[in-house]
Amino acid sequence: QVQLVESGGGSVQAGGFLRLSCAASGITFSRNCMGWFRQAPGKEREGVATLNTRVGSAYYADSVKGRFTISQDNANNTVYLQMNSLEPEDTGMYYCAADRLLYGGICFGRGRLTGSAYAYWGQGTQVTVSP
Repeated sequence: QVQLVESGGGSVQAGGFLRLSCAASGITFSRNCMGWFRQAPGKEREGVATLNTRVGSAYYADSVKGRFTISQDNANNTVYLQMNSLEPEDTGMYYCAADRLLYGGICFGRGRLTGSAYAYWGQGTQVTVSP
């Protein structure tokens, strides 16, 4: 049974930082495309970052590029999202997602920032950034 458990959300002021964690079980961690998504009230879900855990390569949405960093810890089957220089527009529920990645598979681009590209999802962790 696949489980993705997010943690690390909270409330911070603009300019602050948070680190989100996504602990994965039930998957072969090093053979997945992992993604972080967010959804603000009344808005559509937005993909913010992807990580190819086979090779460790990352891809970011333009809205977070230069501020967010996605990384992996293979020993603990965990993906992190380091979020710096947070803005009120970053407020939302943040979700971790996973999809099995075959050798040579794609884990970047607009397609991978789309929720339908992922088979497994966590329950989410709330991030609130105040002005």
